[in-house]
Amino acid sequence: MSRRRLGRSELFVAPLGLGGNVFGWTINERESYGILDAFVDRGFNLIDTADVYSNWAPGNLGGVSETIIGKWIKARGNRDRIVLTTKVGYAMGTGQEGLSRRYVTEAIEASLRRLSTDYIDLYLAHREDPQVPIAETLAIFADLVQAGKVRAIGACHHGTKQLSAAEHISGQEGWPRFETVQAHYNLYDRGGHEAELAAFCRAHEIAVTSYFSLARGFLSGKYRTRADFRKSPVRGLFMKGYLNERGLRILDALDEIALAHSVAPASVAIAWLNSRPGLAAPIASATTVEQLAQILDGATIHLTVDELQHLDSVSSY
Repeated sequence: MSRRRLGRSELFVAPLGLGGNVFGWTINERESYGILDAFVDRGFNLIDTADVYSNWAPGNLGGVSETIIGKWIKARGNRDRIVLTTKVGYAMGTGQEGLSRRYVTEAIEASLRRLSTDYIDLYLAHREDPQVPIAETLAIFADLVQAGKVRAIGACHHGTKQLSAAEHISGQEGWPRFETVQAHYNLYDRGGHEAELAAFCRAHEIAVTSYFSLARGFLSGKYRTRADFRKSPVRGLFMKGYLNERGLRILDALDEIALAHSVAPASVAIAWLNSRPGLAAPIASATTVEQLAQILDGATIHLTVDELQHLDSVSSY
């Protein structure tokens, strides 16, 4: 199979990506297959995971999400239909973390094995590594692109200072540059991204994908009182920060607009993200096909100018 580096305009064919963090954690392999099948059946193709998913769960050593996705790809024979993203950098064990040449060289091979593929479409540096010069990371990434093991590179959890240095070095050395940045961004969590990173990415023509696109599930409308935390004790731990006057105001607006479009509040939250300048694709995960349908609807509905302004207003910070 011939491969070439992805250009900015080729990264995603549809404005939404499926998050793989839940695979092998909150849903099992069979359920994960159902979500993946439904996702591609609706014409979407961006699947996002990481080597570390989901080693925060008891008994999970990491690599589980990649393994499930790889087995699914092999079973379906659909690798050429998928834009596959994975990440490297967080700890996978003693001495197995960071962005050094030594570790990235090992980590990419492990990810390729788990994913049952010989190339990654988009390989992300999952975090900054203060122990490793960014030039060393970019150099090994360049080698991976040259070898055909990676098509494009990006970053997650990186600040503008590090991204600016990376942009300069890539240009100076003629190496592949970060084509995408994955940022924590949604209708509630706006300030961190909009303060600086959004403008930087637009200025440098770096595509942005968002994680926690539904604010860990809060923007689905599932959590409206503290009693609702019983629905998911794990996610309920994070809801306390959202369940306030501003959060409830946002939910009310989502309810109103969702009713007008005959969709779920989650669909409207995704549609708002897709209206943001420079946002190439929200990343969202689902544990049921019904949840997935709501997320995918968000990539197809179009909000009016008044609706977008209303959401901007109620979520102002």
